[in-house]
Amino acid sequence: QVQLVESGGGLVQAGGSLRLSCTASGSIFSINAMGWYRQAPGKQRELVAAITSGGSINYADSVKGRFTISKNNAKNTVYLQMNSLKPEDTAVYYCNADISHWGVTMSTDDFWGQGTQVTVSS
Repeated sequence: QVQLVESGGGLVQAGGSLRLSCTASGSIFSINAMGWYRQAPGKQRELVAAITSGGSINYADSVKGRFTISKNNAKNTVYLQMNSLKPEDTAVYYCNADISHWGVTMSTDDFWGQGTQVTVSS
């Protein structure tokens, strides 16, 4: 079994900062990529940022220059530093990871965290 546990959401004023963390645990062989998605009320879930095991990074245009994704391989943890937050960043943020893991055999699957609420007030 693999679990993703997120932390760091909350309420912040526009222009403020928050840092999200997501730690993977379980029978992990390798983490191929980790990322953050968000879903605002009435909207589809969208990619915010992702980072591969090789360090390639992808950001949504709406967060470029404001958000930074990073990872700590030793801790199986990915971070999302969010600066200059705007009210339109308000959403539930979900951690996502593509992980090769041991079960009866080794397999590769997509895993999701439970989500953490980020609310930016104007």
